[in-house]
Amino acid sequence: MNEPSRNPHARRAAAAALVGTVLEWYDFIIYGTAAAIVLNSAFFPTDNPVTGTLAALATYAVGFVARPLGGLVLGRLGDRMGRKRVLVLTLLLMGGATTLIGLLPTYATLGPLAPALLVLLRLVQGFGAGGEYAGAVVLSVEHADPGRRGLAGSAAPLGFAVGTLLANGVFALFMLMPTSAFEAWGWRIPFLLGAVCVAVGYLVRRRVQEPEAFTAVQESERQPSPLFAALRRHPRSFFIVIGTRMGENGFAYLFPVFGVAYISTTLGLGDSLGLVAVMTASAVQLATVPFYGWLSDRWGRRPVYAAGAALSLLWLVPFFLLVGTTDSVAVVGAFVVGLGLVYPAMLAPQAAWYAELFDTEFRLTGFAFAREIGSVVAGGLSPFIATVLYAWADHWWPIVVYMALLSLITLAALAMGPETSGRGLDHDARTQDGRTPKAASAVAVPLSPRGLQNRAE
Repeated sequence: MNEPSRNPHARRAAAAALVGTVLEWYDFIIYGTAAAIVLNSAFFPTDNPVTGTLAALATYAVGFVARPLGGLVLGRLGDRMGRKRVLVLTLLLMGGATTLIGLLPTYATLGPLAPALLVLLRLVQGFGAGGEYAGAVVLSVEHADPGRRGLAGSAAPLGFAVGTLLANGVFALFMLMPTSAFEAWGWRIPFLLGAVCVAVGYLVRRRVQEPEAFTAVQESERQPSPLFAALRRHPRSFFIVIGTRMGENGFAYLFPVFGVAYISTTLGLGDSLGLVAVMTASAVQLATVPFYGWLSDRWGRRPVYAAGAALSLLWLVPFFLLVGTTDSVAVVGAFVVGLGLVYPAMLAPQAAWYAELFDTEFRLTGFAFAREIGSVVAGGLSPFIATVLYAWADHWWPIVVYMALLSLITLAALAMGPETSGRGLDHDARTQDGRTPKAASAVAVPLSPRGLQNRAE
């Protein structure tokens, strides 16, 4: 498999994309873990431990609420002021908030002000994360050669796997401390280590140049457009992104969130087995994510994405059957196939495809805003809905039906979208008189290998 590009600017952009996504996912993992273990009693003291846990997890959900707003505002800033500036800003917002959580006094010191500040920091994290992933992808894709954008774009989703391994490893290490020491101060160190990620990320990102595609738009006579211009210019792409996020983001949270809770509580296998299963699957993603990104450069974004959606759905029944055996090897294998092998076929090509769906002057706004709305609708709700469905039926079959609906929405949205691999980034380019060709973004290319398609630009 080739390097993302021989261009040193492209390699730096890929590194910058990777480090930011690692920080984003690192924050996601350590907060979710700490919320159930220590933040419930430290910031939400109550006689009922379940109530404290629910309150702590509610602050976790607050971060999702702020993401679409962050995607809209930061995306527009990135389209007007530059990708690099906004990516430095998102890094400081996310990493700064994560570090401050590690320094935040508890309820015993500040009283009700402590949980209020925790919620505020979660809002800041979510706002920053709303522009981080899209900005990282756009930067790497715009720097890449046309035939390598899928591979280059996979640098950002690869950060999810690295961040999962890093966060779980760090938290597991500090949980080896005596319980009293961990609850008193040990839980703070994983959050404070977020400052290291910020420092490394800043050093990497400050060396990255703005992509030529962006600077060309800045030097043209195009006037700055209003905040919601991306929706008016690319309504079809906007809804395609939301639709294709349904299955991808649903599975992204079903396996590691509901799946881990299912084997640890319903099946009574404990938390450690779920942690091992997710970390093993994440290690497999280190190879599969760049492979599927590379494959999408040769076969097209949509065929690889569609295969991932279909195979993820088909694997769901074997997944539940395997984990139902309660055999440790079978449980780990079920996660490795579902989360490590088939799911990345959606995640990897999605990065470059979403960037290619929008013109340069609208790219970051459209990508970030549409993607984060999909995150709230699909990813934010899928573990909760799966839990309710299982409680209702006392069986996993309604979950399969629910995920089938999400997968069908994704496949339908894929069928509506154009194939974009190998063609220019500004495929909806204006004509000489300033008007936009009406049919430029409405032509869908059949789901077939790239070599069999005619991609006349």
